[in-house]
Amino acid sequence: MKTNPPYLNHIKSSKDLVTTYKDTRAGFVALALEKNRKATPFISEAKVLKPEASKAFLPIELLNINTIRSSLLTAAGISDKAEKHLKEEDKKEAVKGLIENFLEPAGKDFVEELVYRFLLTRGDQLGGSMRNLGGILGERKLSRAIISALNLSRISYKWLHSKSKKWIKKSYDDTDIELHLKGLSWKNKNGIRTLIYNKNIPLVKKNVDFSILKSKPEEINSSKESAHLIPENYIAFGELKGGIDPAGADEHWKTANSALNRIRESFAKRSIKILTFFVGAAIENTMSQEIFSQLQSGILTNAANLNNEYQVASLCSWLITI
Repeated sequence: MKTNPPYLNHIKSSKDLVTTYKDTRAGFVALALEKNRKATPFISEAKVLKPEASKAFLPIELLNINTIRSSLLTAAGISDKAEKHLKEEDKKEAVKGLIENFLEPAGKDFVEELVYRFLLTRGDQLGGSMRNLGGILGERKLSRAIISALNLSRISYKWLHSKSKKWIKKSYDDTDIELHLKGLSWKNKNGIRTLIYNKNIPLVKKNVDFSILKSKPEEINSSKESAHLIPENYIAFGELKGGIDPAGADEHWKTANSALNRIRESFAKRSIKILTFFVGAAIENTMSQEIFSQLQSGILTNAANLNNEYQVASLCSWLITI
């Protein structure tokens, strides 16, 4: 008996995939709130820096306040990463340049000038870490949806901690584990399934957002016998584009589509049929038609708009059963 393609459970036409104005607006608001949350520690640092720096009567006296040495380097434009590669004399030279060229010309307002320049560098660092914020938030959202699907189906799971690199058994309280999660593993009627994030796939020679293997989590490691080195172990691959900006939607789809095509072609050469899926936050009319066309032809196995809870839930319910 032939079963219907999984996407038909939540997508009936290309229009179903299109991101609404309401979702775009909500996405931008969520990004703004997250940026503000990320900026909070920097603002707090600046609030502590100001009274400490005010202990100096002249800019040159700032060099004698040990508690703000690191902050002076930051205000001089030296990032935390760059600081590790500089010699002590280079650090002193950078701070002296800050004092002579910017703080002394500011006169009695030199403390305010110091704080502004401190925040300028911190803001630049924050901007760098925010470039893929949409992708990070999207990954967390999809991860939580997969966990919810597993919980609803009463399927126990293990999850990979991003820092410790250890697989942890599901606990009663799984609050916020998506913040630290880089893999999931569970067992369904077809066997053990392990989902790994952002893994370099040897056969493709590229990183893939989501890879599902029919292997135990412990079998995926850094050894030459690792399960991820065997093409036959793979079941499905997925690409996620969590950016909400409509201006970059088409380019994101092109990148994801190219990656999925490369995956399918690489495995087809080995006569291995694998499943592919796409999840996107910003999906415009033209790309929605292309995605739906691929679904209808069977090129793409499944897809969902990240903003549509019903579509995401349906895709995740399918994902944990394959």
